[in-house]
Amino acid sequence: MDHNYRSALSGDKGPRSRGGRPGFAPSYAPAEPDPLPPNEDANSRIFAFVDDLFFQAKIQETARKLNVKVEFVKNEKDMLERIKQNGEEKPSLVIFDMNNTNAKPLTLIPKLKTKLKKTSIIGFLSHVQGDLKQKAHEVGCDMVLPRSAFSQNLPQLLRRHGAPEDQAAAE
Repeated sequence: MDHNYRSALSGDKGPRSRGGRPGFAPSYAPAEPDPLPPNEDANSRIFAFVDDLFFQAKIQETARKLNVKVEFVKNEKDMLERIKQNGEEKPSLVIFDMNNTNAKPLTLIPKLKTKLKKTSIIGFLSHVQGDLKQKAHEVGCDMVLPRSAFSQNLPQLLRRHGAPEDQAAAE
């Protein structure tokens, strides 16, 4: 069967080259946020309990593009030492890979929540782990995202929490 009539109906390109199936809207990609002004002296305001190399690289590259400092920590002791080095400034965000068994997120999150009252705690996991998501919320995780949503929102999260407090309050 000759399908040349398709090119006449939809122009020279055909329906597939416009971004997908006909009748469906093209996918939406959020705009990348503007990078923060470089500040070499700034303390890290974001800590991540992530041992997955793929996500470590993704977080590092996104942070580099936005001029945000992210520190990767292995356990609670490591994080508390780095917070002491920062002085009085508390972290703005703690990121947990909920599948990081070395960090034991379900026992560590409540401890951090009591010590760091104003710090946001975000966890990410596989979209099929509904029980773990519920447990994470119960122990004090402010937001639990599927891996895909975490990746998609990572630039906005890092920019919002990586900005100095006076600039973050202005936004």
